Amino acid sequence: MDDSLPLDQNTLWNGAAGENWVAQQALLDGLFQPMADALRDELPVTVTELLDVGCGTGASTLSAAAARPDAHCTGVDISAPMLDLARQRAAAIGRGVDFIVADAQRHPFATARYDWIQSRFGVMFFEDTQAAFANLHRAARTGAGLRCIAWRSAQENPFMTTAERALADQLVLPARVPGAPGQFAFADGERVRRLLQRAGWQDVDIAPLDLTCFLSRDALASYVGQLGPVGLALRALPAARAEALLQQALTAFAPFIDGDRVRVETACWMIRAHSNRKGDGGDQVVHAPVARETT
Repeated sequence: MDDSLPLDQNTLWNGAAGENWVAQQALLDGLFQPMADALRDELPVTVTELLDVGCGTGASTLSAAAARPDAHCTGVDISAPMLDLARQRAAAIGRGVDFIVADAQRHPFATARYDWIQSRFGVMFFEDTQAAFANLHRAARTGAGLRCIAWRSAQENPFMTTAERALADQLVLPARVPGAPGQFAFADGERVRRLLQRAGWQDVDIAPLDLTCFLSRDALASYVGQLGPVGLALRALPAARAEALLQQALTAFAPFIDGDRVRVETACWMIRAHSNRKGDGGDQVVHAPVARETT
């Protein structure tokens, strides 16, 4: 079994990026709470087996587990450091949640196991998005629901690119290639619809989801200086140079500051679909009991 992603992604999320997300877990959970709430509100009362894709430090998985305590919830992510924290958080509140360190594009999930698959910002990084959603479709029961929240375009999310634009002439940052794995890989909703349909998903609906999020003003420096491509670039510089550039970037966030908070208007997609798995001859698959995934 090979659950590895291409080296750059695997190294990124098991190295600096994953460690930074662990360190900033409380900040990020607070910032993206509206997205976790939106996913929770989509949960049917009948869910029994839930898979949370790209679950990170576990916020959306634990939110689902709290909302549906009778369901068995599993989170999957390539980042071992992030899942270490997710397991600690689950244990601290007594939740029996499983977490799997794996690439959801390649991991051999039990066939037709899950009746609900969700993701909060966890599906935009696959090497092959269609293959990933096909693998998840194989793991879905007949009629299973899929719910994913993903960013729309960089242009529609100016807060997320403010630091990059402020320091564009000071830092060499990775180029944003349309459709390439990354934060804004799902900007083209029609492209995502086609990929999902080709992967076997039915009733695909991709609807705008605009949410207002907030960040403590005191936390803005940590957000800019530690996270994303700018944070990674600054951490590689001498301390004095990094601090000077950080202060330059922070001035560009003035339009978003509202008292002691930073107001973040986000432009996302809510992606909805259903599995319509058919067996040979068009008959529905009969679901036998399955063992829990090993962690």
